[in-house]
Amino acid sequence: MNRKRVLVAYGSRHGATAGIADEIGRSLREDGLDAEVMPAESVTDVSRYDGVVLGGSLYAGHWSGKARRCARRHAEQLRERPVWLFSSGPVDTSAEEREIEPVPGVARQMKRLGGREHITFGGSLTEETPGRFARAMVRGGKGGDFRNPERIRSWAHHIGEELNHAAPGPAASA
Repeated sequence: MNRKRVLVAYGSRHGATAGIADEIGRSLREDGLDAEVMPAESVTDVSRYDGVVLGGSLYAGHWSGKARRCARRHAEQLRERPVWLFSSGPVDTSAEEREIEPVPGVARQMKRLGGREHITFGGSLTEETPGRFARAMVRGGKGGDFRNPERIRSWAHHIGEELNHAAPGPAASA
């Protein structure tokens, strides 16, 4: 029996969202899925995947342009398979304290792609984060790593369970 293939694509400016995507990929592989993690701008074809997880960092209330462009480029194929979306960005504990509704641009992508669900994870802004703005925020006392690996893994295992119990997807017939 062929293992189901899952693409985990991400739009990340400074690497925090890439770290979340890597954690999702590892968790999906633990669940017996063939998970491939790659930057959203590197995605050229989604037809060989049985499911897709697409994530993007949030900046000033907007989802990563790299993730948005990936969703637009592959919208037709994404609508033919299960898709989950995630955002990362709050540099505080808000993502741990409550469910955060997707920003308007992500909500539109969810509807357009027929996304199964969306989750927002905390982001990371540390002294290692490049950029003048990031350094100024950290110096001003706003910063830290608010990614919760346990929450990320739990969500990924939820996706893995759904895919493992689903009928063979479009990639199986490709």
